[in-house]
Amino acid sequence: MKILVINCGSSSMKFQVIDSDTEEMLCKGVCERIGGAGRMEYYPHGEHLIMDEDMPTHVEAFEVVVKTITDKKIGVIKDLSEIGAVGHRVVHGGEEFSEATLITDDVIAAVEKCNDLAPLHNPANIIGIRSCQKALPGVPMVGVFDTAFHQTMPEKAYLYGIPYKYYRDYKVRRYGFHGTSHSFVSERAAELIGKPYDQSRIIVCHLGNGASICAVKNGKSIDTSMGLSPLEGLIMGTRSGDIDPSAVQYIAHKENTDIDGVIDILNKKSGVLGLSEISNDFRDITDRMEAGDKHAKTVLETYSYRIAKYIGAYIAAMHGVDCIAFTAGVGENNQYIRQMAIDYFDYMGIKMDPEANKAIRCEKLLSAPDSTVPVWMIPTNEELSIARQTVSVLKKAGLVKN
Repeated sequence: MKILVINCGSSSMKFQVIDSDTEEMLCKGVCERIGGAGRMEYYPHGEHLIMDEDMPTHVEAFEVVVKTITDKKIGVIKDLSEIGAVGHRVVHGGEEFSEATLITDDVIAAVEKCNDLAPLHNPANIIGIRSCQKALPGVPMVGVFDTAFHQTMPEKAYLYGIPYKYYRDYKVRRYGFHGTSHSFVSERAAELIGKPYDQSRIIVCHLGNGASICAVKNGKSIDTSMGLSPLEGLIMGTRSGDIDPSAVQYIAHKENTDIDGVIDILNKKSGVLGLSEISNDFRDITDRMEAGDKHAKTVLETYSYRIAKYIGAYIAAMHGVDCIAFTAGVGENNQYIRQMAIDYFDYMGIKMDPEANKAIRCEKLLSAPDSTVPVWMIPTNEELSIARQTVSVLKKAGLVKN
């Protein structure tokens, strides 16, 4: 069965077509700059094509996707009848969803109730779902939620130290994100170290422009660094991560702005972009560090220190660790950050193999032969995970044969 995987952002739409029987990716692509003169990057059969297309809304973007994947020359299917199901990434499912779910009108309504918690993403996710329903009437669709994997966190991990009524009345709590990636990578890590998933203690460091760390004990998320929103936790590309709430008030007064203005700064102008005053691209900062820029080195050290603090906290939370895994754009490409973070644990006998750690974007053991804990680089594949979960939901619903 061919699965169409859709991942809608506020101004983008990523997609893949995956053969669920072989798990082969037939094509992938992304529509960018939705809202005007759009642009599509498309990768069929190992090619890389770039096309300019008008995309006033996500509806037109999806129409471009359909036109492209069914094109006689560059398409990967003859027509939409070959699509057996659609798997949708949905950012925020609140407390409603603890697993992937067959999409119905009731499910869409529940997702809409979470729009206030993810105002940039959930509305776009819903538009993507509606667009697919219009183009593929009768084709089953499944929602895979970023927050679902973390619904196993205990109360002591997700409650904030604020009046309990805010949780009771408004569901203000820590939710966590990147759940699909953390689930995929932690399960693979357990396979690589030869431990049953339900008897393992794994720390996954998903380091990209958005970044989070997750403690996965016995196959379940027990804590993660992101909170009510993706702003909490690690320093990221443009997000501040953890910050004293009083700083919000202080900055607002100094900059003569309101709380929304400061939150915009913390989301879009902070992180390594704000610290470095150079870029949110770690390649730029690494290049400057290699050229002898001391401030660039300080930025990477600050970023890595925050990673190490969370790893240390999660080792304590799980009473030990069986594997540490790095994944996503920065985690799979930046040897300096991996090395700086793991260096804090030399007192525990956890250490890297410098040569192995030079590898990029591959599945590889990075730790030294005598390291007390294995450290792996495991490329994430959220789209494949979404496709797998889509098939699983359909099997449970009796819509496909086991």
